[in-house]
Amino acid sequence: MNPIICIAGPTASGKTALAVALAKELNGEVVSCDSMQVYRRMDIGTAKPTLEEMQGIVHHMIDVAEPDEDFSVSRYCKMAAPIVDDIIARGKTAIIAGGTGLYMDSLIRGNAFAPFPATGVREKLEAQANVEGMEAMLSWLRSVAPEAAARLHLSDRKRIIRALEVYLETGETITEHNRKTQAIPPKYAPVWLGLDFADRAELYRRIDARVDIMLEMGLVQEIQSLLASGIPAKCTAMQAIGYKEFVNALNGEETIEQAAEEVKKSSRHYAKRQLTWFRRNPAMHWLTRRAGQKNEEILTAARQIIYDFDS
Repeated sequence: MNPIICIAGPTASGKTALAVALAKELNGEVVSCDSMQVYRRMDIGTAKPTLEEMQGIVHHMIDVAEPDEDFSVSRYCKMAAPIVDDIIARGKTAIIAGGTGLYMDSLIRGNAFAPFPATGVREKLEAQANVEGMEAMLSWLRSVAPEAAARLHLSDRKRIIRALEVYLETGETITEHNRKTQAIPPKYAPVWLGLDFADRAELYRRIDARVDIMLEMGLVQEIQSLLASGIPAKCTAMQAIGYKEFVNALNGEETIEQAAEEVKKSSRHYAKRQLTWFRRNPAMHWLTRRAGQKNEEILTAARQIIYDFDS
């Protein structure tokens, strides 16, 4: 039996339910691969699995950071890789489940990330950006790393500064670093399972219903509590879909109903981007849910793929 299974797919597609079901069958533990579920106290808006939904299965990489911390793909991989290795060493199955494609791909490849040295370079770049503006910073990046600059928008301050930092610290462009990384054979060779819907409208209905349920569960109150505890409204975590819209509503910029509609719309667009990302993976085995199809049928199809992979 392959010791690693990756379950990917868009938001609200049923990844958690499938991961738990397979973990129960395969003596597994779940490693969450969601860039928002890492944050403590952000439970409802990130759709973290409840204790009831976990059904006694151990879940890792949930609640590992504070909302006002910056969390990155490199930090995720640094924390998650030893967990995966430990699960395998104990003779169990690591089931990596989530919708953050960059995190999942990077973990499986075993990416070696460019360092984040405490030399003050980033702080100097941040200060320079504050004085000169991002147009000047992007222009500088174009002169030293044109490929990277061509992919970045002027508003993407974080990645522009990061690319300049890598160049100044290592002497190579971030594009060169990424090419070297991708040339290295992947660290893991999992079974890839992707969840999708034959009728896209069904996925959108599930997304809309999930937002309504989040509101019923107290999402607005969760956000109010975070803000009251001192979490900045402009921090990275609070800019996530499902949070920033309601922050605007709480500030009187729109109604809660309008914010809910914005969340549904943004979540549908995000789901499309997730599917686009995961469809680039030629190793993905797609489990396409038809209208009225039960979870048990999806589980049966997943089980067959896993056993066929090992035979």
